[in-house]
Amino acid sequence: MKSRDRKRVLITGGAGFLGSHLCEALLGHGSEVLCLDNYFTGNKANIAHLMDDPYFETIRHDVTFPLYVEVDEIYNLACPASPIHYQHDPVQTTKTSVHGAINMLGLSKRIGAPILQASTSEVYGDPSVHPQQETYWGNVNPVGLRACYDEGKRCAETLFFDYHRQHGLPIKVLRIFNTYGPRMHPNDGRVVSNFIVQALKNEPITVFGDGSQSRSFCFVSDMINVMVQFMESAPEFIGPMNAGNPTEFTISELANTIIDLTGSTSRIERQPLPSDDPKQRCPDISLAREHLSWEPKVPLREGLQHTVDYFDALLSHGTKI
Repeated sequence: MKSRDRKRVLITGGAGFLGSHLCEALLGHGSEVLCLDNYFTGNKANIAHLMDDPYFETIRHDVTFPLYVEVDEIYNLACPASPIHYQHDPVQTTKTSVHGAINMLGLSKRIGAPILQASTSEVYGDPSVHPQQETYWGNVNPVGLRACYDEGKRCAETLFFDYHRQHGLPIKVLRIFNTYGPRMHPNDGRVVSNFIVQALKNEPITVFGDGSQSRSFCFVSDMINVMVQFMESAPEFIGPMNAGNPTEFTISELANTIIDLTGSTSRIERQPLPSDDPKQRCPDISLAREHLSWEPKVPLREGLQHTVDYFDALLSHGTKI
């Protein structure tokens, strides 16, 4: 295939957890990939194995500044996504979501490229509706510690739909629920990475609250598949669309499964529940099933084993976690 025959795809946040897997998948589909990252939470190690591919290119850039490139598609994934990282500099987090959306939408408008926004289940806040459907407007604290991320992503969705209505931009808005797998940041404070690292080190596993709060966990390969399918779907199907695993597990169940998989001697240690932490989070994926015939395939235990193996390898190679 000649280079000019290949679809040129920009992935912002391309060196991050999801972004690096998306880069890998699109290269495998025969696309040229331009990976953009400012490496605040992204990691060059995540994309090191792609560097020798002649159809892979990287650029260090912050999406809060305009970008001028020529591509055929844009996936906007740039934004710290874990509380530890997005609360480190909450003003910058909001700017990344809002200014980043404006800049990427401006690029899309200039070159006529379809653009997909990686939104989040956090737009639903601490939901009073269960499971969460796309028609639910959410229950978000606009002045809380998580608001920089929650409201930033909500505003980004507003911008996407207004650019679509006002300028006819070809958009897709994907609301991503809890996703896990290899290349998660070991110190991102998320429940899967926290529990696995603590278990592998035989340290106490920190469970906030009584552990009865529930989450749904989607393995990264399933999430990448639906992301690509959504981008390739009919132009009139723009979302917002939920993506995640509709099977719920309590935090206590997750902790015990990870202890079992790792053979750890860790014990569970309870701590107070953080402010605005959702008690239930589970997607209704009816739209994804209807329009894309998609649903996740990887069971939790299988996906966790792949993730445990990844973190175990990091520790075995002396990586400081």
